[in-house]
Amino acid sequence: MIENRVDGTLDAMATLEPKRKSIAGAPRVVGITGPPGAGKSTFVNLIIKEARGRGERVVVLAVDPSSPFTGGAILADRIRMEEHALDEGVFIRSLSSRGHLGGLSRAVGQVVDLVDSAGWDLIIVETVGVGQSELAVCEIADTAVVILTPESGDAVQAMKAGLLEIADLFVVNKSDRAGADILIRELELAVELDEESRWRPPVVKASALSGEGVSEVVCEIIRHGDWCEGEGRQEWADRQGRGRVRTFLDLVGEDARFAAYCSLQSERSDIKEALESGNSNPYRLAAEYKS
Repeated sequence: MIENRVDGTLDAMATLEPKRKSIAGAPRVVGITGPPGAGKSTFVNLIIKEARGRGERVVVLAVDPSSPFTGGAILADRIRMEEHALDEGVFIRSLSSRGHLGGLSRAVGQVVDLVDSAGWDLIIVETVGVGQSELAVCEIADTAVVILTPESGDAVQAMKAGLLEIADLFVVNKSDRAGADILIRELELAVELDEESRWRPPVVKASALSGEGVSEVVCEIIRHGDWCEGEGRQEWADRQGRGRVRTFLDLVGEDARFAAYCSLQSERSDIKEALESGNSNPYRLAAEYKS
């Protein structure tokens, strides 16, 4: 219903009470992004295993590129996670990007809100292969994990794509290949040069094929979540606020999007304040705005 924008869905979503108004006690949302072929799906599969070993119930929202002709997608990510298909503690849903920029389907943020209200413990969002405009995952995830490989290019390419700005954790996958140590050093240097960020993204050397580094990646994800609950609480709240504004703009539809954006910047700034503070539900506000 959310993907197809079925009539009445907005009203139904407006009745939900998301737990993510505060990070404490809420499901953690982990965004997995990186260039095509970096091993994102294989890594997600390993993170599921780790989470299930701790007894957590996991949702995976895997965004696949869509056909420019039909809008459909091959939805191949499910194949790599097939071993979890019969596990009632794992829910995997593939979403077609349907041409939406940002590396995500337009529906992803709304689906995250839905499964948040349903009481899952961990929500993993895997994006389409990241390009220079596909960075929307940082407005949805609590922790953004950027997976790179030695053959994906150097840290300069990561900076061009804006990945340094959104990454809470870097994973250098396929670390047994030539150039891995050089890429790790370049990323660590780039992180050190960023004097504005209070959180310094760690760089983890890993291999999804052998399982090397997976436990360390999970530990760093947990450590970042703990940071968000404490010292980084304001940064987390700001990120969630931007996500609610984005959801509101998506909900009002293409025809009204520009007018709504202008309203957020001017006379209806009370809407923006209500969204960013979390005092108002973007679904209720969108329904009122459209009416």
